[in-house]
Amino acid sequence: MAASQRAVYWLGKDTLRVSAALFAENRRRLSKALKAADGVQPKTLVLLQGGEQQQRNCTDTDLLFRQESFFHWAFGVTEADCYGAIHADSGRSLLFIPKLPESYATWMGEIYPREHFKEKYDVDEVHYTCDIADVLTKLSPAVLLTLRGLNTDSGSTCREASFEGISQFKVNNTLLHPVIVECRLLKTDMELEVLRYTNRISSEAHKEVMKHVRPGQKEYEMESLFQHYCFSRGGMRHVSYTCICGSGHNASVLHYGHAGAPNDKTINDGDMCLFDMGGEYYCYSSDITCSFPANGKFTPDQKAIYEAVLKSSLAVMAAIKPGAKWTDMHRLADRVHLEELVKIGILKGDVEDMLKEHMGSVFMPHGLGHLLGIDVHDVGGYPEGVQRIAEPGLKSLRMGRLVQERMVLTVEPGIYFIDHLLDQALASPAQRCFINSDVLARFRRFGGVRIEDDIAVTADGMELLTCVPRTVEDIEEFMEEARGNPKSFSGKV
Repeated sequence: MAASQRAVYWLGKDTLRVSAALFAENRRRLSKALKAADGVQPKTLVLLQGGEQQQRNCTDTDLLFRQESFFHWAFGVTEADCYGAIHADSGRSLLFIPKLPESYATWMGEIYPREHFKEKYDVDEVHYTCDIADVLTKLSPAVLLTLRGLNTDSGSTCREASFEGISQFKVNNTLLHPVIVECRLLKTDMELEVLRYTNRISSEAHKEVMKHVRPGQKEYEMESLFQHYCFSRGGMRHVSYTCICGSGHNASVLHYGHAGAPNDKTINDGDMCLFDMGGEYYCYSSDITCSFPANGKFTPDQKAIYEAVLKSSLAVMAAIKPGAKWTDMHRLADRVHLEELVKIGILKGDVEDMLKEHMGSVFMPHGLGHLLGIDVHDVGGYPEGVQRIAEPGLKSLRMGRLVQERMVLTVEPGIYFIDHLLDQALASPAQRCFINSDVLARFRRFGGVRIEDDIAVTADGMELLTCVPRTVEDIEEFMEEARGNPKSFSGKV
């Protein structure tokens, strides 16, 4: 049996088997892209540094480790404190692992030989990190390519690989980043399989929450249920981001759930719930938002806002195809929202005039969606030459480029009633003329609705990865059936 057939990440039961061939293919793609790039010399060696084990503040309590994303993309290694090297010419791979002290065997478990990691990750060579300078010296690379570049989503710069003795090598820290980002941008078939899995499990977890939510419960109970389902059914020890479980007015807080507002409100009868949660498997993310009434029945106002957002979501997904401008997709969602808000009576006047005054951003201040992959806000949204548009709403759009086949994206339009933004609009002569203040007052404590699905772009359109009830009728029917047959979730497969 070939090593690639043995090297599989699998957590047992019904969890997904992920072959190390996924990462070998990523390394091959990177080598091919580097050979095609300007300025790459023969005998060039890529050097990536994995994530380091971190402790909680100044204690000896380890934080739950999650691998650095670029390193994971290339090697799929779950252990901390490793390095990896890739020959740009051949794609040959070297993994460097820590040489563990004898005491590790007492406190942490068996110390495996290097051959164990060679087979586990299907790499060509394994060495110890303490020998990295000597090993690289023997290879005599013309240049080491290290990773340093700006994450255009977060504004942070990724940490460049470093080790004692690196100064004796010629290092280029500018060439690698744009090349590896473009490789991560488009997903392989094997990556798409993992992303389908994360969406399937996370979709089922959202449905489990919808079955069990009741007025009188705490928001964090729903967060707990989601995480329990993802871990027990899907082997997802990590979620992709901090769970957002906003009910009532909290549904208007875009990134609710943080330390200052930790999903701690009691869910009331009549509240809309906006639950934005995604599980992560083997560092591959999902990002799904479901909005629904806590009691299972939409009021007329809740139905009107929900169907306005659903209409924009469907319009965008119908328009997505390779070559489409993502900025145009955002503008399309804005237009649909404004048209529907006029029908509801919250707004009045000409939609074209509203668009000129950026009325869409009053009700949807965030971007339509973003790239998804190993990071929930995946890299590559603004490559060199693509500038962010400095307009309300669009300035928060996390991707500005053309849609391409094999991109995985979120489509997440929303309508929110955020007091701060509504007050600003009412104070603006250019915007308040479009607002029916009496009708708006009825929605002041409404909260918000977001509908977020994950999609993979195909040659002629898109594949919907998320599978949850979406129409008003489907949601009400699903929640009613759950209330008539309230089987508690046991966590058993």
